[in-house]
Amino acid sequence: MSLVESLVSRAGSRRVLYVLTAILFLTFLDTTIMSVALADLQATLHTSVSDLQWIVNAYALVFAALMLAFGTLGDRIGRKKVMLGGVGVFIAGSLFGALAPNTGSLIAARAVMGLGAAACEPGTLSVIRQIYPDKGDRARALGLWAAIAGLALAMGPVLGGILVGLGGWPAIFWFNLAAGVLILPLALSVVPESSDPEGGRADVAGFILGPVALGTLVFAIIVGETAGYTAPHVLALFAIAIVTGTVFAFVEHRSSAPMLNVDYFRKLPFSGSLFVAFCTYFGVFSIFFLTALYLQIVLGYTAFRIAALFIPMALGMIIASAFAGRWVALRGPQLPVAVGCVMAAAGVLLTDLALVGDVTFVPLVLSLTLAGIGFGVAVVPITSVALSSLPAKHSGMAASATTTSREVGTVLGVAVLGSLFSTQLTEHLTRRLVELEIPFEFHEFIISQVLTGQSSQTAAEAEALYGPIVGKAVAAAFDAVHSGVSTSLLVAGCVIFFSGIIAWVSFASKRVATE
Repeated sequence: MSLVESLVSRAGSRRVLYVLTAILFLTFLDTTIMSVALADLQATLHTSVSDLQWIVNAYALVFAALMLAFGTLGDRIGRKKVMLGGVGVFIAGSLFGALAPNTGSLIAARAVMGLGAAACEPGTLSVIRQIYPDKGDRARALGLWAAIAGLALAMGPVLGGILVGLGGWPAIFWFNLAAGVLILPLALSVVPESSDPEGGRADVAGFILGPVALGTLVFAIIVGETAGYTAPHVLALFAIAIVTGTVFAFVEHRSSAPMLNVDYFRKLPFSGSLFVAFCTYFGVFSIFFLTALYLQIVLGYTAFRIAALFIPMALGMIIASAFAGRWVALRGPQLPVAVGCVMAAAGVLLTDLALVGDVTFVPLVLSLTLAGIGFGVAVVPITSVALSSLPAKHSGMAASATTTSREVGTVLGVAVLGSLFSTQLTEHLTRRLVELEIPFEFHEFIISQVLTGQSSQTAAEAEALYGPIVGKAVAAAFDAVHSGVSTSLLVAGCVIFFSGIIAWVSFASKRVATE
């Protein structure tokens, strides 16, 4: 290849990379962008905490459940085809969400958007693997990919805060619609088609069993929060998940062209990267969901102020991601991921401390920034280890498995920590109401008002009817919300710290280099 041809090829690859990272940015952005719309949703739709979790989780649940299927489908029939279809579905879901008249419609719209994201996101990593055959160029491209992924997650609350401040929660969906419409023709004209030439026959059984097993498992965990984990329908969902998961593993093991080669889980770097991705996203999303919820409901932060609060965290992620790529090149992934997880855990725990007593802006910003830096350091090596552990022809499988782990971590983080928050809030508030000798007949009403975010709207009416009871109840409610957030952040920090230990064991230099 001549120098001119080489320069032209590099320029073309860069254009493709920019379009791919734009798709990545948009799909990852929507994982966190709704976190600053929680108060606005409660005010306009009277949404309960449980419904808020569903609005956040509907996107990530569908994203996670279908990621593997679409990633492998792209390997079979063409990554560009699947990617373009996904962007189109994402646009349709955004339009549906912008016009949603109630909570149910909004949850459905988020699910449709998750379907589109599941189709278009896996191809971003797979195509990068194809257009950058040189190991050094590919490492730099993957570093940019991981940096953009981290940036999108951190920018979600920032951009979301600006949009909600300007036009309420529907503005988020109008933004998604406009961005998708701009990206679609660029992807159509720039992104090359690619596939696995040795893909073989489509794994129909895997396409059905995989999403059913994962979807029912996550759905059972979410539904079990409110219905109870011993409820018959919840137990039935768990049973379906176990049976279909077992059959899926058996089918994939025997298939000549599996959607997910279960034998790859014997590779410790690969399985370790998936576990660490799950744990870090499980824990970090406590900041985006619970901290934002606390700041809006208890402290009355505006969407604009929350956006300003998360800007340093976003910058920390960007800088740390760029630095992490160089660190990994010098020392391998083991130390960077472990250190990143410890820093992220420390940031989450310090955020908990920053919310105690009189909350001031600077300590909260510093703790969030520390969490962002740690998260940025950790995410780059996780992605590169997962991709480098598998053959190039299975890059779609590796990419899908990695992102599935992230999204499942996100879903369960919001579900489990959200459930823990609600449980702690209810128990603490009930105990405080008894201590304050507030009549029992008011307990259920007060708890309901707190969980649905309507206490501020009914405060004046309640003040007129019940006098001094209201002031005591409001103070107790705020204490209860803090108790729930604090417990959840503590659990989240411990989970992230534990993932750092797993990373240290799994990413030992010899294992990563030889497996």
